[in-house]
Amino acid sequence: MSTSSTRLPEGRYGRSSDQRADRTLKVVGAVLSVLMLGLIGWFGYHYVAQNEISAEVIGFDTSEDSVKVHLEVHKDAGVAGYCTVRSQSEDGAEVGRADFRFDEDDTRVDEVVTLRTTSRGTSAELVGCHTD
Repeated sequence: MSTSSTRLPEGRYGRSSDQRADRTLKVVGAVLSVLMLGLIGWFGYHYVAQNEISAEVIGFDTSEDSVKVHLEVHKDAGVAGYCTVRSQSEDGAEVGRADFRFDEDDTRVDEVVTLRTTSRGTSAELVGCHTD
């Protein structure tokens, strides 16, 4: 006795519907991947290239009713903006927050600013910097 094969002859009836669906999914996946990479690149460029002012806290010194914060600000020449600094107490409550303006034409500003607090602050945190 011989057994008959249930497979279709190769190349006789074209591609199966599974193969067409696989190809469609691959094309859709590739298009979505390219779009996602483009979106990530656009956000990255916008964040890095369009950010005209940035700063970092070099150090700070606390007292009973204020915190002296040493800020180093980097910005484009002629750009005016401000940086927001906050301080927290030992239990994590915010005891002070203020904006400090930087209108100088220099591209690097190294300045010590005084943040008034409602009680003794134990930290100084740069919240962010923004242009006008």
